[in-house]
This record gives sequence, structure tokens and C-alpha cells, in this order.
Amino acid sequence: MKTSSLTVSRPRDWEGLIGWLVFSLAAAWTSLFVSTGGWYESLDKPAWNPPSAVFGPVWTVLYVLIGLAAWLVWREGGWKAQWKPLSLFLVQWILNTAWTPLFFGLHQPGWALFELIVLWGLAVATGIAFWRVRQLAGVLWLPYLLWLTFAVALNFSIWRLNTL
Repeated sequence: MKTSSLTVSRPRDWEGLIGWLVFSLAAAWTSLFVSTGGWYESLDKPAWNPPSAVFGPVWTVLYVLIGLAAWLVWREGGWKAQWKPLSLFLVQWILNTAWTPLFFGLHQPGWALFELIVLWGLAVATGIAFWRVRQLAGVLWLPYLLWLTFAVALNFSIWRLNTL
């Protein structure tokens, strides 16, 4: 029997929700350890590049949504029953956390683009796997996929403008 959409009634539900949200949001912590030293500001960027102030709030919302999605999948039997979609989630999470140091820390927009394309593919696979377990989880995943699609285009444009 499927659990209700977002009902949190048992202590285990609360612990799981908090755990998945904290874990998901932890991906943003890599940015705390990366200093661009003005490198990013010196790059040529497309006219449609959002202001830097947009990225923090957008990523915060996205991390909450994907944390909720992972929690909903986890609630459908835990790791034992959902190891495949949750493993996909973990692999894409690792790639998500690696992008910031690769792009901003190592100043490698080309390698970051390659990594981001792989991340996008894994995120699509994760979204499909989540949808199959819980449609609401798949729906919550969609904004992340849309933003990653935008990120690929932006990363490509920055790479192209600064290397060709």
C-alpha cells in the first residue's frame, strides 16, 4: 500500500524527511570551500546569464524538492525495496557536488561541461526511476531537470565564449 503523498505521522517519517533534506542540501556546501578569486567574474558570459544572486535561492529550492522526492521514494520500502532509484540518486548527487569545485575551483569549464552532461543523463534516469516508484517524486524532480538543462546550455556558452 502506498503511503499518502506528504503525510508525516510516524517519528521514522520525520527522521527520514529531515535526513533526506539535510543530505540533499549538503551538496551546496561544496561552494563554501571554493573561491573563484574573481575568475568567474572575468569570464565572458552570454547575455542571458542570470545575476549571481539568483543561483543560491534557485539551488536551495531545487535541493529541497529533490530531497522531498528522494524521501518519497525511500518511504516506499526503504533502501531494501528502493535501492536502484536511491542509488541513482546518490550517484547523481555525487556528480552534482563535484561540478562546483570542477568549474569554479579548478577553472575547468570544459571538463565541467562534460561532467554536467553525464550528470544530466543520470538525473533523467533518476527522475524516470522516481516516477515509476512514486509519480509525485517524479513531478518534484522536474524543476531540477529543467534547471540542469539550462545549466548545460549556460556552461556550454561560457566554455565556448572563453575558449574559441
